[in-house]
Amino acid sequence: MDKYKFSRRTAWPRETNALDRILDQLRAREARVLDLTASNPTGCGFVYPEGLLTALNSPENLRYRPDACGMAEARQALAAYYARQNLPVSVDHIILTAGTSEAYSFLMRLLADPAEKILIPQPSYPLFQFLLELNDIHFDYYPLNYDGQWHVDMQGLKRLIDDRTRAVVLVNPNNPTGSYINHDELNALNDICRTHQLSIISDEVFFEYALQPAGAVSCIGNQPVLTFVLGGLSKTLGLPQMKCSWILGSGPEAALLEAFARLEIIADTYLSVNTPVQNALSPWLAQASAIQGQIMARVRENHKWLSAHLNKNTQLLSLQGGWYATLRIPAVKSEEEWVLEFLKEDHVLVHPGYFFDFTGEAFIVLSLLPEPAVFQEAVACIMKRLGKI
Repeated sequence: MDKYKFSRRTAWPRETNALDRILDQLRAREARVLDLTASNPTGCGFVYPEGLLTALNSPENLRYRPDACGMAEARQALAAYYARQNLPVSVDHIILTAGTSEAYSFLMRLLADPAEKILIPQPSYPLFQFLLELNDIHFDYYPLNYDGQWHVDMQGLKRLIDDRTRAVVLVNPNNPTGSYINHDELNALNDICRTHQLSIISDEVFFEYALQPAGAVSCIGNQPVLTFVLGGLSKTLGLPQMKCSWILGSGPEAALLEAFARLEIIADTYLSVNTPVQNALSPWLAQASAIQGQIMARVRENHKWLSAHLNKNTQLLSLQGGWYATLRIPAVKSEEEWVLEFLKEDHVLVHPGYFFDFTGEAFIVLSLLPEPAVFQEAVACIMKRLGKI
């Protein structure tokens, strides 16, 4: 190959791992695989409201009315949606994006220069590292500790702050631990961020999916420091393919005004949110409870069944919300060895804990979205194998 030069930021390792190789072999043989990593709601047997796609047939879709922040009607629909949850949001402090990854990129461009730093939680979803590297931003992991419940390690977070730190990312509830931030933690975080002039980015895409809603706190409307809350159709309506997300801003007035003036220019550079989805947003959000109710019923059913069918070698970690469950399993083998054995011998696919940057061994993470018959069969296989120890 000719020696073309590519950027260092895209020099990621791309070797196929052992798990993918086994999975490819099984699929080549057309073997049935029980997939407990499935997180795409459109493939998990949910019934979407009849006529949902009718909203895409509007003749207004043939008219292009670009607005950097998103069409006013779409932003008003979002403000109304959150008002119904007693979470007031100003239309002027909403920006639409084509997915939460784009929302993160906008905020990274807004808040940090190259080689400055953003703090991200550990364990959590592995998306952040790629986004930060693509935006030339450094990062450190702040720890979430487990003592029967998950907590932000505030002292650990404070030790990571230096003169290059610009923001703290929350995932609320966290993915995959399912832990919400509580009032005391938010107050402590506000104190830290105010002292060091840091912004908060709170990813609340799973917020509506609470198994234990008591104590859950949204960062929407958080005033002590500059705060950006992310949401999107991927989880709110179970429609990841529609590619519409949003940034909701709050905080000190002068800083918020400046932030949104700059964000508007960033968004205007891309104008990425498509017109049909924006026109459909109001009727779609009016039907949110129909799909959310189905997803919550599925998550509750699978979580209840899992809780009732653990064996003595397995611990189900506390879960407040979201779509995932975390199991601590015996560390007589590594996570890698366990997940390879589950897949090779039982044709059950699960996430190893290291995929989410869990520290220590051994953890596996299961999606609670699969249809109950598939979920129960797969979990039974896992428990049978673990029971042989």
